[in-house]
This record gives sequence, structure tokens and C-alpha cells, in this order.
Amino acid sequence: MAMLFSIITVTFNAEKTLPRTLRSVERQTYRPIQHIIMDGASCDGTMALAADYQRRAGDLSVAAVSEPDGGLYDAMNKALARAEGEYVVFLNAGDQLHAPDTLARLARLAGSRPGVLYGETDIVDDDGRFLRHRRLQAPERLTWRSFLRGMLVCHQSFYVRRDIAPRYDLRYRFSADVDWCIRAMRAAQQQGLPLVNAHCVLTDYLQEGLTTTHHRASLLERFRIMVHHYGLLPALAMHAWFPLRQILHR
Repeated sequence: MAMLFSIITVTFNAEKTLPRTLRSVERQTYRPIQHIIMDGASCDGTMALAADYQRRAGDLSVAAVSEPDGGLYDAMNKALARAEGEYVVFLNAGDQLHAPDTLARLARLAGSRPGVLYGETDIVDDDGRFLRHRRLQAPERLTWRSFLRGMLVCHQSFYVRRDIAPRYDLRYRFSADVDWCIRAMRAAQQQGLPLVNAHCVLTDYLQEGLTTTHHRASLLERFRIMVHHYGLLPALAMHAWFPLRQILHR
């Protein structure tokens, strides 16, 4: 039986950015896809786009739900509860699956049912044009301790087995995705499941969003998350290293 991927796109007034995300899913050569669009009661044309997408979906399974929520991560938890695929991934409105064979590549790697599939990310502009490769590169060997050095894998290039995917911790308003990835990796390690590098670009990421809009608050939350998972002294040492790393890589 073919591997089913659940792609989750959380939206709010996203009529300008959603179409490129939908097109990138539609053009996949690998078809066992469940695409969940979880909308936060948009007042623009987002849901009209989603309804049209449902009508032309063909062999894609598309669910589009619009209702008030308690914020981005609450909406993500609602969508997770609806997911049916063996693997889940979150693709923001404006982000794209990098190539038509992205899911086909991952399906070949998923035969042994690893805990996490991950890969590289490219940064694109508002028109979807390539700007640069993401500065932090996916390591060859990823463990739950790897994120002490920063979020080495973009959330949108991080595919988790649904049966080990945790719910997002709503105490974090801006960086719950970092905590979610760490907890997913810890769950995989506890069950002896490998984390597999796809060795390719998986996502074209639109560099906008909650963490860039609230940069300082996001950094403070990330520090709290690092302390929670890795301890105060390691978190302090690594945060002292981050500014120096940026200077050395200029």
C-alpha cells in the first residue's frame, strides 16, 4: 500500500500567497496526498481559493476548514487531529514543495518507516523567485540534541511520522515549532527510529511569518525552549556563540 503524506497548510487572509502553495502540491508526481487547509476564519478570498482547489483536486484528498482559532499553533493542533497520513508536514501559505518529485523522493526513503525525514530549504521572495539557500544546513546526522546549535532544519522541511508527532505546546506563541521538532526527535530516539536526511532541497520557503514579525519575542522563547530541553549552562554557552558565528560567516 502506498505511503500517504498529510500536508497541513494553516491560513488566515492568505489569498495572495496560497495559490503557489496549492500549485506545488497539485504538480506532485506522487499522488497519495492528504492536503488539510486549516483556516482561521479569513475574510478575504482564501476559502474561495480552497473551494476551487477542492473541486479540481481529482485524486488528491483535500479538506478545507474555516473557523476561529486560538492562534497559529492551536490551528496546527486542530489540523494534526484531522491528519490520516503516515507522515505529516506543515507547509505555510506562500511556501512550496521544491520540485514535482519531492514527495516521490521521500516516499522511496520512507519504506523503512523512519521517525523523521528531513532535508534542505531554499529561501524565495514574494514572487516565488530563488533568493538564497537557507544559511543553516541540514546535518548529515541529526539527533534531538542537534537543535542546541540552532534550528538546523526548517520546520517546513521536517516530515514526522504521525504516530510519534506531538501536539504543539500552546505556552509558546512564536517558537512552538522549535519545541515540537525537538520533542518529535526525542520520541523517535526513544523508539529507536532513525532520522533520515533526504540529501536534497525539499521546500521553497517564503521568508515571512510569525517569527520574523516578532523577532525579539521569538528569540526569547527559543532561549526558554533551549533551557527546558538542554539545560541553562549549555543554552547560555550556545547563545554566546550565535553572535560570533554570524560575524565569522559574513
